[in-house]
Amino acid sequence: MLQNRSKRRRILARVGVIVTTAAALFALPGLAHAHVTVQPGSAEGGGFSVVSFRVPNERDNANTTELRVTLPQDQPIGSVQTTPVPGWRITTATRQLEQPIEMFGEQLDTVVSEVTWTATGGGIRPGQFQDFDLSLGQLPESGKLVFNTLQTYSSGEKVNWNQVSTDPSVEPEHPAPVLTITPAAADAGAAPSEMGSQDDQVTSQSGSMWVSTLPLVVSGAALVLSLIAVVLARRRNRRPASAVDAAPAPTREDVSV
Repeated sequence: MLQNRSKRRRILARVGVIVTTAAALFALPGLAHAHVTVQPGSAEGGGFSVVSFRVPNERDNANTTELRVTLPQDQPIGSVQTTPVPGWRITTATRQLEQPIEMFGEQLDTVVSEVTWTATGGGIRPGQFQDFDLSLGQLPESGKLVFNTLQTYSSGEKVNWNQVSTDPSVEPEHPAPVLTITPAAADAGAAPSEMGSQDDQVTSQSGSMWVSTLPLVVSGAALVLSLIAVVLARRRNRRPASAVDAAPAPTREDVSV
């Protein structure tokens, strides 16, 4: 009896370790993306694209009440359009260009320089996030667009997301949202390359889906192992009784002997 209790305790201890590890892995993706980002992170060059600035609230005692996005100074964008966000007021600022840019045959000497979303209600509460959409065009043919972003909390705290790392393997403390511009695919005679691009996108999406579902798989495996451990513990406790029940009854020949 004491031996069975000892085995049961060891099994439960192992199950506890597995469940704790799975929970920690499940929490990692949320910790890795707790900063302002551009969604999606890439867009095709030369055209128009709608992107979202995803803003998580990183404070437990304050709400996010304002977000200001500064558009790239060295790469002016001719068309910047907003869309209504319930509970937020949107304002824009413009700047004069030293060198006009051409857009659909028209010379533009003024472009949008900043977009600000100000909460008219409670803002983004702790543990929540909000997406703010912008339509941008025409985008450059390739390269990267860096958007310096200022996040303001109800406590008065301001966080500047404006750092760019020169080493891709090192993420700064307050990284600026970056939109990667990919070259547009050629129209004629480029079927193989387009297929290759689609394959790369499918591979990339499959990889991202695997990363996002890995914690769920680990958690599910932990649950299965827990159930197996409980079943094994019950079988070990029942084994002596089963042996007694399975013992063969004495036959008539055994009695005569």
